[in-house]
Amino acid sequence: MNPSFWHGRRVFVTGHTGFKGSWLCLWLQRLGAQVTGYALQPLTEPSLFDAAQVASGMNHLAGDVRDAAGVRHALEAARPEVVFHLAAQSLVRQSYADPIETYSTNVMGTVHVLDAVRHVNSVRAVVNVTSDKCYENREITRGYDESDALGGHDPYSNSKGCSELVTASYRQSFFNGNSHAAIASARAGNVIGGGDWARDRLVPDLLRAFDRGEHAVVRRPHSVRPWQHVLEPLAGYLMLAERLVEGDASFAGAWNFGPLADDMRSVEEIASQLVSALGNNAAYEVQQEANAPHEAGLLLLDASKARRELGWNTLLKLDEALQWIAQWHLAYRTGSGARVATLAQIERYEARINAAAAVQY
Repeated sequence: MNPSFWHGRRVFVTGHTGFKGSWLCLWLQRLGAQVTGYALQPLTEPSLFDAAQVASGMNHLAGDVRDAAGVRHALEAARPEVVFHLAAQSLVRQSYADPIETYSTNVMGTVHVLDAVRHVNSVRAVVNVTSDKCYENREITRGYDESDALGGHDPYSNSKGCSELVTASYRQSFFNGNSHAAIASARAGNVIGGGDWARDRLVPDLLRAFDRGEHAVVRRPHSVRPWQHVLEPLAGYLMLAERLVEGDASFAGAWNFGPLADDMRSVEEIASQLVSALGNNAAYEVQQEANAPHEAGLLLLDASKARRELGWNTLLKLDEALQWIAQWHLAYRTGSGARVATLAQIERYEARINAAAAVQY
């Protein structure tokens, strides 16, 4: 990642009020980018966007990616060089409750963003952030790579597979040859980090229970996921956007960003390690859920392409990532401030990047 690349760079982020978007916008602000965000108001209370005062360092626009005219107007006004599309309905269980919202946001939202980019010639690069769940999950014991079939059982996973197909179609139809923009998609694993208060996600559910002095409930203790700290894939997105702007057409495609095989752990292992990191009588219990909606039991991701061709690597082992989450959460609870805690961890991660680069040379 090249920090000087981002200084003064105009960047447009959809979904910037969400957990992942807030981390990305704070990092871009730290790098000196001119950031415009377009999203609904935060969907959780509290939210990292509000707690860390993310709006104070950027142009914050309230909007819905399901509004095609609104997306195009915002993009035309901002005239960005780089677009990160993160806006999504991102919860599996919510997608069962409201599949229409899920598909309209995740599929047509992608269409609206990419179609707006067609008409804004300042854009040089687009990174559409989808999900590891976009693959047709056959519960196999190897990681899925970018050549595997797309699909998805539940509406959320399926909608992310559809978003990938939309991206590939727009790339082939409108963004090849002499187009002004290069389009890539990014499929990250299960992202964890401080400041996530979403419902029906393992780490936020655990932290909420601990804060109330209750035993956290673990529904699917044996499910295995590609867990990674939020800064890991964000670094990959930034690196990918840099390569797209530089004009190398080989980077306009699909990319996985996930942990090494030994960090793909079960839900119960995550709960146990987080309990240990938090201390103070934190505890959890397993409660199997009757008549639960389908969720994948085994989902692994192969990110060897990003390691080999992009030079991206994971820099935080899972044990350490969970320590960072506990440290962030305890700092937030003791009043040191979400913005300070988040920027401090971004700075620590940048030091890791620099140390890794020094070793290579």
